[in-house]
Amino acid sequence: MKIKDARLRGETDLLTSNLLLKAKQYGFSDKQIADLINSDELSVRNFRKQQQIEPTFKLVDTCAAEFEAYTPYYYSTYETENETRISEKKKIMILGGGPNRIGQGIEFGYCCCHASFALRELGFETIMVNSNPEAVSTDYDTSDKLYFEPLTFEDVMNIVDKEKPYGAIVQFGGQTPLNLAKQLEDVGVPIIGTSVQSIDRAEDRDKFARLIKKLRLNQPPNGSAKSKEDAKRVAKRIGYPVLVRPSYVLGGGAMKIVYNEKSLDEFIKEAEDTSEGRPVLIDKFLEGAVEVDVDAVSDGETTVIGGIMEHIEEAGIHSGDSACVLPPHTLNDDTISTIGEYTYAISKELNVKGLLNIQFAVKNDTVYVLEVNPRASRTVPFVSKATGVLLAKIAAKVMTEKRLSELGFFRREKGKLYIC
Repeated sequence: MKIKDARLRGETDLLTSNLLLKAKQYGFSDKQIADLINSDELSVRNFRKQQQIEPTFKLVDTCAAEFEAYTPYYYSTYETENETRISEKKKIMILGGGPNRIGQGIEFGYCCCHASFALRELGFETIMVNSNPEAVSTDYDTSDKLYFEPLTFEDVMNIVDKEKPYGAIVQFGGQTPLNLAKQLEDVGVPIIGTSVQSIDRAEDRDKFARLIKKLRLNQPPNGSAKSKEDAKRVAKRIGYPVLVRPSYVLGGGAMKIVYNEKSLDEFIKEAEDTSEGRPVLIDKFLEGAVEVDVDAVSDGETTVIGGIMEHIEEAGIHSGDSACVLPPHTLNDDTISTIGEYTYAISKELNVKGLLNIQFAVKNDTVYVLEVNPRASRTVPFVSKATGVLLAKIAAKVMTEKRLSELGFFRREKGKLYIC
């Protein structure tokens, strides 16, 4: 049984409460309904709430009806009985990574788990939102409550409406929750840790270029383009070979090194479906450079480097596909010192509270900043296990306004930068 498009498409004024309820019961999202009636997702959400059409949450029966289930493991549906148990405790919601994608999987599940453990130690009720059955973060005993729901604005907000958390953490699930941060903040959800504005300064390539220029740090020549003509112009100015990729994508999706205009044309065609109208990023490709990853934690004042990792493959191999060693084996002391100074300057400028990952390239003893991610990275579990320091756990506590000095997390002092 289907709702005919004609009953929704273009009928903004005729969208009745009964029709909307039926659409929701059949699985239509607010966004789909908005597209059909030439409206927007937030308007549909507001109308739905005015009509008191909200999902109920059901408890997953992990005991197969043999015993009464008490596991706090929920999914949503549009019925009448709500089985959630709402407590009066102070709650923090952790957004996971969602379905497995290249570069976004078990590493972020690890970070989400340790965040949950840390927050529970501090007395918070932890609420995990994730729909990936493979991630350990979706074990029902990892957090106080698990909502097995998609990582979309609508589904997250349905949980927020019920639980009313003190704050939400978007740093531990990779790019998916990071992309939701601004939408959530715009409707009043408190994002704890690094601010949405700072996240945007790192994610938006133009703002990021201005940030690096302001700090007088080195960066490969770069630009962004919103059309094929713009891309050709930027590439010609920078000079081939160039590294091209859509912005705000997961795991280096559609990234490519191009050596001429013909290859650039082919990339633009491929990127149109991936970029969703966002700019294409174009960077000068540094041939023969050494790539370096840094994972750090900052509380807004003190920054601690957890690990400086040297890639085995030369720069240009995506960090999700490359191997790295800790500590670095070929970098000299001056280069390591420069990397530390760059890390502190960037974390201070962005007022990072929580985890920070920076990717550098080193060529002819010059250090270049490639990318800054104010979130967990896929290398955090590796660094944590190699050093014996649980970075994600420390970062989660920092987001609740704990100081690194209070947590006893530093080893070697260098100004306000500490290297673990």
